[in-house]
Amino acid sequence: MTYVVTENCIACKYTDCVEVCPVDCFYEGENTLVIHPDECIDCGVCEPECPADAIRPDTEPDMEKWVEFNRKYAEIWPVIISKKEPMPGYEDRDGEEGKMEKYFSEAPGEGG
Repeated sequence: MTYVVTENCIACKYTDCVEVCPVDCFYEGENTLVIHPDECIDCGVCEPECPADAIRPDTEPDMEKWVEFNRKYAEIWPVIISKKEPMPGYEDRDGEEGKMEKYFSEAPGEGG
């Protein structure tokens, strides 16, 4: 099992999760985070830290696409280990439907 970041992180990008990760397996895009599924040790400490409920175990239904999404971008985005402020407007976008189509950017974040 591994944990993955799902669509609800997009355009919010809370980073509470990165500070508790014992193996630094979070990677930062311009407007979302991902978890490298091959580096995640399945400890689960990140899941309850996410205010957007965007971190899910890959054992839930329909998570295969998110495992591949997380793997793809973890290979090209920089690692993030320090908490940052959420994105501007995150309060309005938390829980919004269709965030992948509306907001997702393949651009890397700053990392750090």
